Amino acid sequence: MVGRGELTDKAWAAIGPLLPPPGRRNGRWRDHRQVINGILWKLRTGAPWRDLPGRYGPWKTCHERLRRWAADGTWDKILAAAQVREDGQPVEWVISVDSTVVRAHQHAAGARKLGGALVPAQAGEAIGRSRGGLSTKIHLAADGRGRPLAILLSPGQAGDNPFLLPALDAISVAGPRGGRPRKRPALLLADRGYAHDSTRAALRRRGIRHAIPERRDHKARRAARGSYGGRPPDFDKEAYKQRNLVERCFNRLKQWRDLATRYAKRAALYRASLVLISAIIWLT
Repeated sequence: MVGRGELTDKAWAAIGPLLPPPGRRNGRWRDHRQVINGILWKLRTGAPWRDLPGRYGPWKTCHERLRRWAADGTWDKILAAAQVREDGQPVEWVISVDSTVVRAHQHAAGARKLGGALVPAQAGEAIGRSRGGLSTKIHLAADGRGRPLAILLSPGQAGDNPFLLPALDAISVAGPRGGRPRKRPALLLADRGYAHDSTRAALRRRGIRHAIPERRDHKARRAARGSYGGRPPDFDKEAYKQRNLVERCFNRLKQWRDLATRYAKRAALYRASLVLISAIIWLT
């Protein structure tokens, strides 16, 4: 019987074959499905690892596999497979990009800087200071059905625009029968935070159609130059109404309390948690 918030048989059938083979330690090895259900319990409740119920096994085992599979790319492999499974709905290539700030708990600060760590440290561990205190910003690209395609992290005070092109570069969806992965959206939707001339030029070079509203100061600058200011950028108002899908995707991710507030010290572990829940969204 599947418990509340645990992996369904359908999700496990997609995830199970992608996990590393069980190891041997004195003839005992904790079942992968049991461990992932323990990780999901932790992410759903936001409780400390040490409070993990005994039915999921030792908390250290769950934490260790989350770390190991973040380091070897297993979670990203699971998300990539979930995006192209043949029995699911294909990717809708009207892509929305946005960011959201999450509060970083005081326990998320102070990660030790040790060489040779299992999960490599990042500069600042994507923790910064904003008006609300310690925070992390999630940069997300979502497809036309509001499902996550790419996830990046930055300190909470970082701007949105510098992460637009890296988020697009992180999109890579292979076809169900293999072949070259698709990366370019049919249409990109983004708010005024991404309305920079350099960004529009970069999107034109890549051949990416976009619907990004013009900022007020850009309108005033263009009007002040008269006929030399050029024409306003193309903007599809009707298509732009779909941009709320990325906001809905953020809402689905933040239903998991461990994601709505960051407790993980390592940015790689926090991102791995986001990637795991993104795969669950694709599989449900």
